[in-house]
Amino acid sequence: MTAAPPTDLLGYYDELLSDGARAKLQSLRDLLEQHARPHLADWWEAGESPEHLRGMLAALSLEDDADPFYVGFKHFEFQRVDASLATLYHGQVGMFRTVVREGGSPEQVDRLDARIRAFDLTGCFALTEPGHGSDVASGMETVATRDGDTWTITGHKRWIGNAAISDVLAVVAKDAADGAAKVFLVPRTAEGVTVTDIRGKIALRMVRNGDIVLDGVRVAESDRLQRIDSFRDVSAILAQLRYVIGWNAAGLQTGAYEAALRYALAREQFGRPIAGFQLIQEKLTRMLGNAASTLAFAVRLTELKRRGELTETVAALAKTWAADRVRETVALGREIAGAEGIRVQHDVARFFVDAEAVYTYEGTHEMNSLIVGRAITGLSAFTR
Repeated sequence: MTAAPPTDLLGYYDELLSDGARAKLQSLRDLLEQHARPHLADWWEAGESPEHLRGMLAALSLEDDADPFYVGFKHFEFQRVDASLATLYHGQVGMFRTVVREGGSPEQVDRLDARIRAFDLTGCFALTEPGHGSDVASGMETVATRDGDTWTITGHKRWIGNAAISDVLAVVAKDAADGAAKVFLVPRTAEGVTVTDIRGKIALRMVRNGDIVLDGVRVAESDRLQRIDSFRDVSAILAQLRYVIGWNAAGLQTGAYEAALRYALAREQFGRPIAGFQLIQEKLTRMLGNAASTLAFAVRLTELKRRGELTETVAALAKTWAADRVRETVALGREIAGAEGIRVQHDVARFFVDAEAVYTYEGTHEMNSLIVGRAITGLSAFTR
């Protein structure tokens, strides 16, 4: 069998990383290859979340390095293997931890951050609602009412990743008094909380996305994140994570490319590997070009992030452009595998369907396009 060429002909930009960061990424790669990849097809088929991996991942101390380039490559490595694994891990130490670290009081951060990093306290971020995704800021229906030092929360959240395997739900609710957004740390087992897995998904099947119903749930004021007093505060925190969009898209495309290449080198027709056919090589070339250009975009976003110059418009442009490339790349991979491309055992099918989730989350293609359109024309197409 012909040896596969390097995935990224432009180089992995590893000169941007320290020796220690490269060693940590190698330990992550080794763990995923040994303990995850051999089981992915079975987990996907069963819709089973491999939550047992969290302890092993925590033991790697991957969060000891906060350099944005290292964080980006970490996202890349997870997505390169599986998008659900990326959510299993980064939903905790990325989204949940960032919300607590940036939104909590110094006392709350001191008390919780180390436990979150160690997966000793698990959590998720509950923002989206059944009737509100893109318009959740103005349309939020989950309401928190204060009575002294106690809040009562009633509402419904949907599509919350890792909900059923989290100890704490970071719930965004509208203050009944002033309509401003607040965030509360709600124990998943609290009276009045019901979490139900969303079944029948075609993408991210290993993620425990949940419906969360809160019926008169009582939460102490001490469990409200003290530095979040508006949706603007929530948005500012989430904006800190926007730069990883490109890394996620680059990693998923690289994984799809590598899976398609493995298949093309192993599959024979007319007495030779299909990787030697002209049209197959053209598809592989397009896949590699998409992955490499998305990676370059990700590196540029990270440079802007480090300088404090990453704007909402640039992040939106990266998301809408990269998501289009992802869709094209995974479709080419599925084409290369032919009929076998719809079987999860060959990996390309998993990347193919997971791309649909990547296309939608972190802001839809349409919403991100309108954000960019407003910036380049000076005219807003939003209804309000």
